[in-house]
Amino acid sequence: MKFKVDQELCIGCGACEGTCPEVFELDDDKSQVKLNPVPEEFQEGALEAEENCPVQAISHE
Repeated sequence: MKFKVDQELCIGCGACEGTCPEVFELDDDKSQVKLNPVPEEFQEGALEAEENCPVQAISHE
């Protein structure tokens, strides 16, 4: 599974990093994906971060 953060939508709140720090990190006040594709053991956390993003900036394929 591959994840992406829309830099135009991201507000840098850090919710994704708080939920799944293995996959997401804040860099220059915007979230970045650290691992792509996301290993299976972190996919559930990454999906939770996507679901909880307040501006729906995270997507996956």
